[in-house]
Amino acid sequence: MTLTGSCTGAAPDSGFSRGYDGGYDGVAVAGAAPVRTIDAATGPSAGGPLAAVGAVSPAAAVPLRAASPLAARSRFASADNSIGRHYLSIGDLVTEGGETLPDVTIAYECWGRLNPTRTNAILIEHALTGDAHVVGEAGPGQPTAGWWQGIVGPGAPLDTDQYCVIATNVLGGCMGTTGPSSLAPDGAPYGSRFPRLTIRDQVVAEAAVADAFGIDYFAAVIGGSMGGMRALEWAVSLPDRVRRAVIIASTAAASADQIAWAGMQLAAVRLDPSFAGGDYYGGPPPLGGLGLARQIAHTTYRSSTEFSARFGREPQRGEDPAVGGRFAVESYLQHHGDKLGRRFDANSYVVLTEAMNSHDVGRGRGGEVAALRRVTAKTTVAAVDTDRLYLPEEGARIAAGVQRARPLKMIQSYYGHDGFLIEADQVARIIRGALHE
Repeated sequence: MTLTGSCTGAAPDSGFSRGYDGGYDGVAVAGAAPVRTIDAATGPSAGGPLAAVGAVSPAAAVPLRAASPLAARSRFASADNSIGRHYLSIGDLVTEGGETLPDVTIAYECWGRLNPTRTNAILIEHALTGDAHVVGEAGPGQPTAGWWQGIVGPGAPLDTDQYCVIATNVLGGCMGTTGPSSLAPDGAPYGSRFPRLTIRDQVVAEAAVADAFGIDYFAAVIGGSMGGMRALEWAVSLPDRVRRAVIIASTAAASADQIAWAGMQLAAVRLDPSFAGGDYYGGPPPLGGLGLARQIAHTTYRSSTEFSARFGREPQRGEDPAVGGRFAVESYLQHHGDKLGRRFDANSYVVLTEAMNSHDVGRGRGGEVAALRRVTAKTTVAAVDTDRLYLPEEGARIAAGVQRARPLKMIQSYYGHDGFLIEADQVARIIRGALHE
């Protein structure tokens, strides 16, 4: 069983090539979902799954628009060649704000085998700048190796001999799923016209993917950070479709502190002259603004203990801060800012950051306490002891509010928020425990 293939027994792979600019190669799609409207307020429309397993033949495939030769191409367009990435059309989606996003495509990767009753599927939710490439090597169209290596595979915590593991690229992203760099119906990139999204919109899109695979419920939905927001929203808004939820280093509602940090990041991107209000495709991208946003964010992702021990007041090698040189910690942050600019779209960063700011499971549901009572899934909540972005007490509040939650699990880490990605052994034990309680 290979880790880069699609789920055996699942809906037919759509089999088309799609770049980050939203351009299609014009081929018919075998196994694509018929176009329909999905409302973020009510969820997918009634009438069963989008496509039953094996039910859509090439003869019934949905033809896709060819990309306009006049449209500006995103610099992420090479990602359509990524090995292991697959694409699914879920039709039109109506956002919470009432805007219609037409012909939405979701990129996903899948490992393992979907059983005949489709009851062994697990959904992994990635963080802000993550993607569907949970495990595996870097390669064409995939600039980074998997972000949670060792978590998925035969005998791993998410054992592909037992489970079918699915990871999607989030709605609004730039790793194959419809986002601001995708082409709008007029053939030009959405850019500033892309609608504002919420975490709830993203979960509605993921539910449509589950429908397409004929998955009535997930054996587990697992996520950290922004992915934890979506995992919790799944459990709150679709309680009958989640048997277990694992929420790591996250929160039930974005706090004033988190929104403040995010606001500085948004300002950094928008104040870059190259951002051009979000319509920079075809011109130089706002790498300076995106890089600065990442530096701000990365400061919140690591602990002050690590920064003090690792960098202290040391100058960057060969530089003297007294005459305009950098401290080592400044060089480190600039490196991470530059690195993100090479692989991520600034508009997606803005859209996804705003979606995180929107996160509040209690909004319109009688408050956080009432919302958490809706969760019926067996729930495991974990926090990182040195996390200064999503404080451990925020995880404790979720664990206390969910009726079937286990006591809060604490990840001991030197690394702050990023401990949920770095402390692989501890995370593996937490996931195994969550699945086998």
